[in-house]
Amino acid sequence: MNLLIPLYVHPAEDPGAWHRLIAAAARTHAVVLNPASGPGTAPDPAFTAAARALRSAGARLLAYVDTDYGVRDRADITDDLRRYQAWYRTDGCFLDRVTATPQGLPACRRLVREIRRLGAATVVLNPGVHPAPGYARLADLTVTFEGHWSTYVSAFTRPAWTGRHPPDRFCHLVYGVPEVLVPLAVRTAHERGAAVCGPVTGEPPNPWAALTPALAEAVG
Repeated sequence: MNLLIPLYVHPAEDPGAWHRLIAAAARTHAVVLNPASGPGTAPDPAFTAAARALRSAGARLLAYVDTDYGVRDRADITDDLRRYQAWYRTDGCFLDRVTATPQGLPACRRLVREIRRLGAATVVLNPGVHPAPGYARLADLTVTFEGHWSTYVSAFTRPAWTGRHPPDRFCHLVYGVPEVLVPLAVRTAHERGAAVCGPVTGEPPNPWAALTPALAEAVG
């Protein structure tokens, strides 16, 4: 199973979820670390310990960095990444709220190049929708759907250009999935050309506050 895991809850608030994630780390594509909607102003000992345990268990760690749809200054973005690397030894970067328009592509390209120069081995872009085709060539993984299960089953469309890329370059992050339908959500993502997915049962404002039940098999 190829799961991208954004678990946006503090380890002290739900240690059980983090322990289950560490136990199932080998079943994940990557884990997104997000201590404070970014790295925060100082290392968080609980996240430092969780990151160390995840690395030891074989997980790839991604730094959560918000781009604010191209509005945020690039220097602030790269500063966030440097702090993640220094404090949590992240392997790559999950760029959230990325632009999706052709006009935003050149700036995104420059940002990705700079992030890779800083040592990010894996770059994930999250526009949350299918962006202009050029974005998929910039990243190792592009999140082309982020939204509610009801929208995913009723209104999802897949542009033809996605067929020119292998499925392991695409990810669908679906929330509000009834627990009994989580296996179906995984299969549906694969059928729709996304080899990586992250179905969760949570709802807004923070649907990623609980671990996806899709990892349950891995821990028995």
